[in-house]
Order: sequence, then structure tokens, then C-alpha cells
Amino acid sequence: MTNSESRITLTITYIVLAVLLFITLFPIGLMVLNALKPATEVVSNPLALPTVVQWDNFSRAWVDAKFARTLMNSAVLTAMTIFLVCTTGSLTAYVLARKKIKTWKIVTFYLLATTTAPIQLFMFPLYFGFARLGLINNPVAVAFVYTAIYSPFAIMLLRTYFLAVPKELEEAALIDGATHWQVFWRVMLPIVSPGILTVALIIGLYSWNEFLIATTFLQSQDRLTAVVSFFLLSGQYSTDWGEIMAAALIIVLPIVVLFVALQRRFIEGMAGGSVKG
Repeated sequence: MTNSESRITLTITYIVLAVLLFITLFPIGLMVLNALKPATEVVSNPLALPTVVQWDNFSRAWVDAKFARTLMNSAVLTAMTIFLVCTTGSLTAYVLARKKIKTWKIVTFYLLATTTAPIQLFMFPLYFGFARLGLINNPVAVAFVYTAIYSPFAIMLLRTYFLAVPKELEEAALIDGATHWQVFWRVMLPIVSPGILTVALIIGLYSWNEFLIATTFLQSQDRLTAVVSFFLLSGQYSTDWGEIMAAALIIVLPIVVLFVALQRRFIEGMAGGSVKG
């Protein structure tokens, strides 16, 4: 390839990346722009710059959506889900990666089926069971529901990380007298930690944005999550779009900041999990 051809290829690559970047950032930029405008200006021209910056949209959104409490509820529920999924998922994935299972095809089919099955199929039985056991408005119980939903995906992904670890490391540790638990805790987990971080970020994003289960099983005002309280801001007859955009920005900001801070580890984790099992 000549220098001119390589320069053209590089230029085309940068143009494509610039277009993709614009498409990705345009909704966020539009949300920030409209969060600073009165509702009338948002409705009249969403793409226009604000004539007067409406900072009180954020204060009204914080109070009306009760973000001081609902953001904490979302954070606690997300943290519990991440802990449960990463703990149970890593243990299961390690066993599936290291033990020869004759029914592996059946296990794979089950994991894939549970990943693709819509939660609406289980909503009514779950709700009646929760109501009978008195678990409505119980964040711990909801965290277990999230764990059951997200674990198949986490197990399938984490298994690829364990498969990428040479078996010689495990055999050497066993020869040195380590137990299987010590091998898992002291040898395997530090090596696959980028994969666990990747799973934690993905599961955290799913849990933070989940609406259907949260609004069904967490009905008390003091148990609402941030996403549910955000949807409650929309009125039946009138809607303050400036306040809604500000509330959306408040919800999105923690996830964006966390992802930007951990993006390098996330990319490394995704690359490390590309081994097929």
C-alpha cells in the first residue's frame, strides 16, 4: 500500500469515527442543552440555544423526584446486585470452565434460553410469590430477582475469562498444597479481575436503568428507585420538559462518570474475554 492510499484510508477511518462519535454524543448533548432551558423553549425548538439559562431545573428535579433518597435506593440495589452476580457467577463460571461436564450442551442451552426469555413471562408468578411471602418493597428480594435474571449472561462471559487462564497455573498451585478454594481465591480471581470488573459495570448499568421489576416490587414511596421516580415526573396533562431533561441528566451522570473513570479497565476486560470456550 502506497503512502497516498494509507493516508486516504486513515482519513476515511477518522471521518467514520467522527460520524459515529457525533451520533453517540448527540442525544447526551441535546439532553444537556434542554436541561438548561424553560419548558416553553424546549417545546418550541429543542435544538436552539437557551435564551436564559434555567439552572433551577436541576433543583426542582432534585426535590420533585426525591433524588436524595431515590438515588441512594438505586445505589444500594445496584451494589447488592453486582455483589451477588459477581460472587455466584464467578464461582459457577470457574466450575464450568475447569470441570468436564457431560451435559454441557444442555447447560449452555439453559443459560441462553434464560438470557433471551422475557421477564414478563415470570412477572405474575413472582409477584404472587413475593406478596405471599411479604417481600413486596424489599430491596434485598429484588436484588435476588436481578441476580437470577443477569446471572446467565455473567456466567457465560466469565467462563471465557477462566478458560483463558492456563491450567498449568492451577496445577502448580495444587501441587504446592493449595486447596481448590485457595486456587480460586488467590490464583484465579486476581487474573480474571478485569473480566469481573467488566461484568460488574454491565450488570450495574442494567440494574441502575431497570424499570419494570423496580416499579412492580418496590411500590412504597421510600423504596422507589431513581428511574421510577424519574418516570413519575411526567404529568398526565402537562409536562415540564426542562425539569425532565435535568432529572435525566442527574440519573445518567453517575454512570457516565464511572464508565469514563474505568473505561480502560473495561476495554481490557472485554478484550480479555474474547476467547471462545
